[in-house]
Amino acid sequence: MYIKELTINEFYECAKKSDLFSYMQTKEYARLMAERGYNYDYIGLVKDDKVIAASLILWKRILYNIKFGYAPKGFLVNYYDMELLETFTKLIIKYYKHKNFAFIKVNPEIVIGGINTRDYSFVSNPNASLVTKLVALGYKKLKNNLYFEAQTPRFEAYIDLKRTKFENYTKATRNKVNNSKRKGLKLEKFDIDNISDISSILLKKDLNAYRTFHSIFSENDSIDFYVVKADFEQLIKNSEKLYEEELDKNYLYNEIIHRSNKKSAINTKMNSDAKITIFKNEIKFATNLLKDNKDVIVAYAIVVRQDNRAVLIESNFDRSFPFNQNYFLFDALINKYKENKFEYLSIGPVSGDFKKDSPYYTLNRFKIGFNPSIYEFIGEFDLVINKYMYNYLLRSGRLAKEFNKKSIDEVNR
Repeated sequence: MYIKELTINEFYECAKKSDLFSYMQTKEYARLMAERGYNYDYIGLVKDDKVIAASLILWKRILYNIKFGYAPKGFLVNYYDMELLETFTKLIIKYYKHKNFAFIKVNPEIVIGGINTRDYSFVSNPNASLVTKLVALGYKKLKNNLYFEAQTPRFEAYIDLKRTKFENYTKATRNKVNNSKRKGLKLEKFDIDNISDISSILLKKDLNAYRTFHSIFSENDSIDFYVVKADFEQLIKNSEKLYEEELDKNYLYNEIIHRSNKKSAINTKMNSDAKITIFKNEIKFATNLLKDNKDVIVAYAIVVRQDNRAVLIESNFDRSFPFNQNYFLFDALINKYKENKFEYLSIGPVSGDFKKDSPYYTLNRFKIGFNPSIYEFIGEFDLVINKYMYNYLLRSGRLAKEFNKKSIDEVNR
């Protein structure tokens, strides 16, 4: 057996047979990372003229002639065949040592457990034993990130689109979704040529980065760019109707209070008064906005499609509009991909810290409200190629500088 560089067709022929193949191992992702300063190889393990394992290897020069590699979502190899994994690892080390690599970073998409969203307890599976086996083969296990310090999230939320039901959302989430649906909101495909129109709510301020991402993944029609628009005319109509209906109810509640001073009757009247105030404020708010715009974009989402899975890459919403548009967006995406017969929708990362004082508590609570399955992945490893150079890069702070931590604002909402 030996390692060789593959053509794109050879790579895809092998990669598509792997359960671990993701959009982060595609030619589109390789081109995207090339725009960000990486070079890349497609390599494969050959036995009897057949490619039996493969990987996209992104690489950069980090110091003088020293390089490091990155196999996004890990090598596409059978991790349960220890003989094969050991051979592949040894030959990878030998192959890239001649190319002056210090290490190759890998983060296999292998689930080692899940989170019970009722009590946030961890439920492990047998895959957790792979950590010890990888370490024995020369992979250095990096610290488990509690938040989003690594290249890819340790915890991710998935919606099983075949089984998801609105009734399974939490009560608070159902209420907010229902509330959002009367606000004149609508989900629409977005024209990337108008990217500057939503620059104020984009997580990243480099508009060309969005154009490049969209251009690359559009070539094989694997990207969806959605926006949520608020239609102020529709909002006014909906709120006026509800306002009139609540006024009629409020009149009856007044009559009941005159006949009875029961606390329950008083509370009902007070709740009705609050609703009337809300509807009046909504009408006033939308009327003022209608002077300048019929509608406005209040949220967006970028989704990459691959086979039976859709992956939410990025989303955000304009917090100056009280429409619960983030709840509308996620519910609309779930329904959209369910209707289109996708099996899974990744709604992005969650933090491993589920305590109320966590900086990501709001993010976690929001996503958990849609009743996802939360998986923990095996984490990040550095396959050390040159121990001396790797330790030098570690001690000198070069690695910390290269793989800097993400801020809260860079995390998918």
